[in-house]
Amino acid sequence: MKVLSTKILTKEQKNLFQKANIALAEYDAINIKALDFDDDIIAHNAIITSQNTVKALLEKKIVIKHCFCVGEKTKALLEEHGQHVTKMTHYGADLAKHLVKNYKNEHFWLFCSSIRRDELPNALTKNNISFKEVHVYKTVLNPQTIAAPVDAVLFFSPSGVESYITNNTLEHKTVFCIGNTTADAVKPYAKDIYIAKKPTIESVIQHVIKQLGNKHKHKTE
Repeated sequence: MKVLSTKILTKEQKNLFQKANIALAEYDAINIKALDFDDDIIAHNAIITSQNTVKALLEKKIVIKHCFCVGEKTKALLEEHGQHVTKMTHYGADLAKHLVKNYKNEHFWLFCSSIRRDELPNALTKNNISFKEVHVYKTVLNPQTIAAPVDAVLFFSPSGVESYITNNTLEHKTVFCIGNTTADAVKPYAKDIYIAKKPTIESVIQHVIKQLGNKHKHKTE
């Protein structure tokens, strides 16, 4: 069995496939480019949607008092650099619900990519919660033609799906997605779709190993 990751994985993540006897091909379907933005910001409440956002804020040494973030890895990176995380959720829509319920009278800084989902800012606007949006990086597609045959493809963002589909097809392939939003982007192109139990790379890998291991077992029985 061979899988394609649309994101370059860490050594530890690659080892998980090696231990499961699953061959791995990988490339970065998207690249991240930092954007210039005001470095004099003092954010009492900051909404942070990704690790890339954290890196951009650290580079500019933005002062933040309370962080509201999306994702375990985002939370860990913030805390690693001494930031106080008031609330973490796995999805932006869930964070929006929390803010609407508990912080209707607060002002927020929304730090994010120039390409982002609408659920969170739309929810804030709909509920008259004051916020200022700042784009700190942009996502650049990196389309490549994948000639080698693979049994499954791993996606970690809708942008990654868009990039892959530019030059390739998902016909007759099993697809593993990091979350519901990414899976929605895949649905027009594939039928055999699995979603990780948690929106982390490790959870995607665990799901791949479980599902492909079962398929391989059934084929050999």
